[in-house]
Amino acid sequence: MTNAEGSSLTHYPLNMKRHIILAPAVLFFGWLHGQAPTWSNDVACIVYTHCAPCHHENGPGHFNLTSYADGYWWRNEMRDATQARFMPPWPPDPNYRSLAHERVLSQDEIDIIAAWVDGGAVEGDPQDAPPAPTITTNLEIPNPDISAIMEDYSVPASSSDNYRCFVLPINNPTDRYVTGIEVIPGNTEVVHHVLVFQDTTGEAQVLDNASIEPGYPSFGGIGVDEAKLLMVWAPGASAYFTPPGMGIKLFAGADLVIQVHYPSTSDVQVDSTRINLRLAPPGFQRELALDPILDHVVNITDGPLIIAPNVVDTFHAQYTIPIPATITAIAPHSHLLGKRMKSWAVTPGGTTIPLIDIPRWDFRWQGLYAFRHPIFLPQNTTVYSETIYDNTVDNPFNPNDPPNWVWLGESTTDEMLLYYFMWTYGLATDANIVVDDALHVVHYLDCQPEYNVGIAETLDEAMLEAWPSPARDVLNVRCLQASDLRLMDATGRTVWSGSATSTVKQIDASFIPRGLYTVEARSRNTRPLRMKVLLE
Repeated sequence: MTNAEGSSLTHYPLNMKRHIILAPAVLFFGWLHGQAPTWSNDVACIVYTHCAPCHHENGPGHFNLTSYADGYWWRNEMRDATQARFMPPWPPDPNYRSLAHERVLSQDEIDIIAAWVDGGAVEGDPQDAPPAPTITTNLEIPNPDISAIMEDYSVPASSSDNYRCFVLPINNPTDRYVTGIEVIPGNTEVVHHVLVFQDTTGEAQVLDNASIEPGYPSFGGIGVDEAKLLMVWAPGASAYFTPPGMGIKLFAGADLVIQVHYPSTSDVQVDSTRINLRLAPPGFQRELALDPILDHVVNITDGPLIIAPNVVDTFHAQYTIPIPATITAIAPHSHLLGKRMKSWAVTPGGTTIPLIDIPRWDFRWQGLYAFRHPIFLPQNTTVYSETIYDNTVDNPFNPNDPPNWVWLGESTTDEMLLYYFMWTYGLATDANIVVDDALHVVHYLDCQPEYNVGIAETLDEAMLEAWPSPARDVLNVRCLQASDLRLMDATGRTVWSGSATSTVKQIDASFIPRGLYTVEARSRNTRPLRMKVLLE
């Protein structure tokens, strides 16, 4: 599919169009406001904040979005990808669990982009636009305390997967604590995943010395039983930063060892993957560990992990924690048949704690996801997972045509069921530690779009009422026509939903965090009605 200028949609999933829904409010923008938003006053702020960090020269986004000309050329793709919430990439469902550093657009931002495109993609006065960002590095840890890079390795052309380990000697004479770790793949075309270990035994170096080529082959791990896992990286993953006062212990004299998975490739490729570490200043840190607490061997409850052809199958795992634990991050992992990955915890008192839900698993976008606050799990809490696999022709990523039997293994065409947890011994007060409390990412240069996407108040007042504002424990809502009603936060996330009629609907707001919200009433064949309300 191409637009009038010839730019294409081929870089999006083949089934993306079936998820594209044009916001009904967009159809009324021109009528209500008289003119569409402009790039300079509205859209540049959104794009420079949410898109340009990846879409810049030599960035991972494959094309630039750092000027009006860029935005105009890719305007239809921006509208469609944001309407589908395919971009910015953020697979976890924010309605199930809001996670730290979410890459999500607010509904207002999505509507502004759509209104701009549908209104002619006007530039406006260039002097009103924020200055274009100058991005000189893709590093999330630009000044690391330790930076180690593997020797150039020529990945041979092969029809089978290649698991190879590389020792990265570092100068670390004393025990330190890692508070930030970043994996920078040297060649994203062939690096499927990276496991980062530390080895204090020297055994990995012996294995490396015995190999003529850089690194040494090792399937399933690095071949050293006492090595400790520090980090998992897969496509789409960001750097991981520990909560304040916590760190991953890096032992004196340890070697960094990475296991890199190179899938089959038809031609020779060169890779030189780098690891950047940020260290805590000398002093006490709570020690964190990264372990696959839920897995496909030890605690899968309906295994073995074997998926028959032409079926959608579901597998579960669970583990009861024998000690109080605090978890700071979670990393689900499966392969090409993955359809949905979900995890939650149930305390001994019966309280269910949602952890993560990725309703549309995408093998190309994986990560270690940090919680906004560390989550304390009392002793004897049970953590659960549910993983759904699609081994049918409806799965566009199915590696087998026609579908074939798939079982547990580390090859890309095999499957896995893993939920890694970053954890430490738990204290109830850990839940008070702040990792990220911002409901929305801070805008580039504190810019703000000027366009008001809200429905005109004079129209709303005749149909929709919400009071008091500010509200404390109870918010009253009345709509003159039967509607589906929801309360949305600043990111467009639904925090309450129900139905509205001409009688007064009382919403219990006591459990909802304080802030600015939007009441939306929506009924079939009519435009949505929206009002802003403040909870304090």
